[in-house]
Amino acid sequence: MSSITKSVALASPQNSTYTNPILPGWHSDPSCVFVAEENNTFFCTTSSFLTFPGIPIYASQDLVHWKLVSNVFTHPEQVPEIANSTSQTQQDGLWAATIRYRNGKFYLVTSYASTYPSFKVVSGFLFTSTNIYSDDSWTDPIRFAIRDIDPDLFWDDDGTAYISRAGIVQQTIDLETGVLGPETKIWAGTGGATPEGPHIYKKDGWHYLMISEGGTELNHRVTIARSKNVAGPYEGYSGNPILTNSNTTEYFQTVGHADLFQDSDGNWWGIALATRSGPAWRVYPMGRETVLFAVTWGEGEWPVLEPVQGQMTGWKLPQRSKGKGIPGNGAYVDAPDHITFGPGTSIPRHFLYWRPPKGSFTVSPPESPCSLRLLPSSQNLTGTGVPGVDVNETAITLITRRQTHTYFTFSVDITYAPIEEGEEAGVTIFLTQDQHIDLGIVLLLSEGKLAPHVRFQTTLLNDLNTPATQNVTVPDTIVKILPSSSSKEIRARLQIQAKDDTHYILSATLPQFKQFEFSQNAEAVLVSGGTGRFTGTLLGAYATSNGGSGSTPAYITQWQYDGHGQKIS
Repeated sequence: MSSITKSVALASPQNSTYTNPILPGWHSDPSCVFVAEENNTFFCTTSSFLTFPGIPIYASQDLVHWKLVSNVFTHPEQVPEIANSTSQTQQDGLWAATIRYRNGKFYLVTSYASTYPSFKVVSGFLFTSTNIYSDDSWTDPIRFAIRDIDPDLFWDDDGTAYISRAGIVQQTIDLETGVLGPETKIWAGTGGATPEGPHIYKKDGWHYLMISEGGTELNHRVTIARSKNVAGPYEGYSGNPILTNSNTTEYFQTVGHADLFQDSDGNWWGIALATRSGPAWRVYPMGRETVLFAVTWGEGEWPVLEPVQGQMTGWKLPQRSKGKGIPGNGAYVDAPDHITFGPGTSIPRHFLYWRPPKGSFTVSPPESPCSLRLLPSSQNLTGTGVPGVDVNETAITLITRRQTHTYFTFSVDITYAPIEEGEEAGVTIFLTQDQHIDLGIVLLLSEGKLAPHVRFQTTLLNDLNTPATQNVTVPDTIVKILPSSSSKEIRARLQIQAKDDTHYILSATLPQFKQFEFSQNAEAVLVSGGTGRFTGTLLGAYATSNGGSGSTPAYITQWQYDGHGQKIS
């Protein structure tokens, strides 16, 4: 029996119930901090991998309503590795960050990881900001020579700053230069695979070291140790793990990569990543999302973390400050999109590109006011997959937003007049360049003449975490010619719907051809896991010449996304 919530009501002082996830859609590897000086506000960040802008910062005063207030990585030159990556999957890029606050300044540490031809961490990055509500306040990063992922930042009582990272290795760091001290392995964990995601907290004279183990799949778990000395030795808790949904029937699985923080009343809370998949761990298109739980932490004791479920209870939720909302023009994480791209407007801050764009997008161009112009890329969404190719040849024209609801409707109104064979523009459910489901208008030969067609296609991937007894039905490519017309211009509404949690419906309607209809179902498992196990689905629009010489732009005149509810159990 599934449970659905249509909305989350603002908690009253007597009501401490809420629903997970608090950051729905792809929001993996979360880290949060509470800052009393910023009007008693909580700030959280999540991974961004190859997307741009990167490293989003969300703010909330009540732990329920979260607003995008800035992106840390907004200039390609801050992390040029992103633009230069030719990876087809999401594996490259900026992995798990830690956000902290000290003496009026925000600090964020992260690392760039590359998987070709073998896994390596290219560099660590330290960004700072004194105005977290401004993209431009985030500095160019100080690089530091970290050798693994998941850096944590901790200051001891004497002011010394420490970086801890996966493998549970610790080093001092000079926050002005990025120079690191010698490496010390401070804990081996409890024996689970890939100990990672460390965070250190000082409480009651103890240094508590919390990590994740067991890999980021169904055995993901959170464990903890403590020491009187920041450098150890650390003694593991006999009650480990302190958080996991492994070997349960819970809808929320893969729970781990947690962080802890306090509110203004001194109550402890925690966040972690989780997938809404159930123990089958087969269909979870939104990937890793951010969940919230209450923490009980008595003096001198070990913390007790509430198990993660869809419906939660906990401490009295903080209330929003009266008359002092969250600054900035970013969107709330579960807000709809009703965007017309009028003159003087800009692309919304929550929109994402696959790597930094190269001048392919223009809001309200002179020849088509109140539209978004997409100039086609030579490469299509899949691209060549050839490492080392000039990145200018592998860039793709793709603009997206996260899928943030189990049930939703997404559509664009598009105006398009292709003239060269292979020119195409459409909508996509995009996980990686190897995993996407597309519906587009494409110019193809038909009986010796070029004619516009509607084309549905999806990638075929063998690695979908799917047992052989549960075959995935991959629909064939479907091509349907449009009726002949005296006008070369096509006006179409291309739509993606999720009416249940396992299938999408992609459809096309054309006002100039009222009798024309196109609709096709696709299984959500096609964009679950596989090459995108760390992220989640993006919904968006694309334009490509499919390797041809075409350069015809496409124009989006309406962009709409409406969430219709969440499945939480």
